[in-house]
Amino acid sequence: MPERPYIYYDFTVSICSTCLKRVDAKIVFEDEKVFMLKHCPQHGREKVLIATDIAYYKNCRNYAKRSEMPLKFNTPTHYGCPYDCGLCQDHEQHSCLTVVEVTDRCNLSCPTCYAMSSPSYGRHRTLEEIEQMLDTVVANEGKPDVVQISGGEPTVHPQFFEILDIAKSKPIKHLMLNTNGIRIAKDEKFVERLATYAPDFEIYLQFDSFKKEALEQLRGEDLREVRSKAIEHLNKYNLSTTLVITLQKGLNTDEIGDIIRYALKQRCVRGVTFQPTQEAGRLENYNSSTDRYTLTEVRSAILEQTDIFNANDLLPVPCNPDALVMGYALKLGDEVFPLTRMINPDDLLDNSKNTIVYEQDEKLKGHLLNMFSTGNSVDSVREDLKSIMCCLPDIDAPNLGYDNLFRIIIMQFIDAHNFDVRAIKKSCVHIVNKDMKIIPFETMNLFYRDDKRQYLEQLRTEIIV
Repeated sequence: MPERPYIYYDFTVSICSTCLKRVDAKIVFEDEKVFMLKHCPQHGREKVLIATDIAYYKNCRNYAKRSEMPLKFNTPTHYGCPYDCGLCQDHEQHSCLTVVEVTDRCNLSCPTCYAMSSPSYGRHRTLEEIEQMLDTVVANEGKPDVVQISGGEPTVHPQFFEILDIAKSKPIKHLMLNTNGIRIAKDEKFVERLATYAPDFEIYLQFDSFKKEALEQLRGEDLREVRSKAIEHLNKYNLSTTLVITLQKGLNTDEIGDIIRYALKQRCVRGVTFQPTQEAGRLENYNSSTDRYTLTEVRSAILEQTDIFNANDLLPVPCNPDALVMGYALKLGDEVFPLTRMINPDDLLDNSKNTIVYEQDEKLKGHLLNMFSTGNSVDSVREDLKSIMCCLPDIDAPNLGYDNLFRIIIMQFIDAHNFDVRAIKKSCVHIVNKDMKIIPFETMNLFYRDDKRQYLEQLRTEIIV
C-alpha cells in the first residue's frame, strides 16, 4: 500500500494565515522536522515548519503541569479561542508577565514593529488610564510577578517618572522598562534616576545585533553607538538589564553566540532573551517563506555557537512549553556555571518544588557551599537555590544575589502561520489593552489592536451566523 511522506503525530486547531478563520491542523514529522498541515476551504492548504528538533518537540509534551489561574476572568467564553480574549474563562494560564503600553509614540519607526509605533502614531495614555491599567493587572493577579512598562517607546512619555512612581506604589514583585535605549544612551542623569527604582526594577533593552546592516533592516537606523553607550551607562549604575534580541533567519542568527558572550562580560546584564520575529504589525524587510526562525533553531544555535550550555541546560518552561525555553547559570567571578542541568525536571511540574540535583561538578558544589551562610550542607544549598530557579527569581541567599544570575530565555510569539490553540491557551505573556482587558501577546497583535478590531468583529459575526 502507498504511504504518506510523513508520520502523523497529533491534531490541533490553528487559523488560516490569510483570513484568520479557525481551521483544523495536523502535526506531522517529515524529513527530521515538525510541520503543521492545515487547510482553509477558501485559501487552500498550508504547510508550516514549526520545529527542527523532533525529540525536543516531543519532550515538550512531558512538561505539562497544573495551570495557574488568575484571581478573576474578564470576559465570557462565547466565540471560541482566539476570539474571546480578555482573559476568558477558557484560558489556561495567569499573567506571568503583563505588558502595560503607556504610549503609542516612539522615537523610532522600526521596519519591524508589532505595535506599528512611530513619532506620529497614536497618542500618550493619561496617568489616569495608566493607573487603571495597572489596577486591572493587580485585580487579576493580586501581587503580579512581572509588569513591563512598554509602548511605543515609554521613555518619550512626558510624565514618564510619574508613571514609574505609580507602578512602584502597586504590589508588583518585579517592574521592567521595555526600551530601545536611546534616552538611556543620551542622558546619564536619566539613568541615575532610573537606578533609584532598584531593586526589583529591570531594563528590557532592545539590542538585536552588532551589525550595521542588520540594525538598519530591523530598526531603520545604525544603532550600534546607542547600544554601546546605553550599556556603558547601565554598567556604571549596575542597573539590572536583559538584552532583547529580535531574530530573523540569515540576518542576525549567526551572532547568537557572540551576543551571549558579550552579555556575560557586562556587569549590568542578567540575561538575554531571544525572540524570533512574530509576523504581525509592521514588517518591511521580511519574507515568511525564507526569514522565519523557529524556537528549536534558536536553541540549536545556542548549543552550536557557545561552549557554555548543553542540551540539558535549555529546557521547556512548563507554563507554556511550546513557546518558552529557559536556561540559568551562575556568574562567579570570571567563571560561568550552568544551573538548569541540576534541576530535577519532574520537580519543574510541581509548583512547590525546585530541587537541585548535583551531578559530578564538585567545583561548583564547593563554590555554592562557600556562597551561602545558612549552612554547610548540600541540602541547605538546595533549599536556598529554590528561589532563583524561576523566570524572574527572588534571591534570598545571604551571599548570592541577582548580580550572580544569568538566564537565557527563548520566547516564541506565535503568529497566524504557526498558530496552535494548545499553546495560545497557555500563553503567559499578556497585554492590557485600551478596554482594560488582558490579552495574550500573540492574539493581541493578530486580532485586538485598533486596526484589527473591525475585522475581528466580522469574524465573530460569521461565527454566530
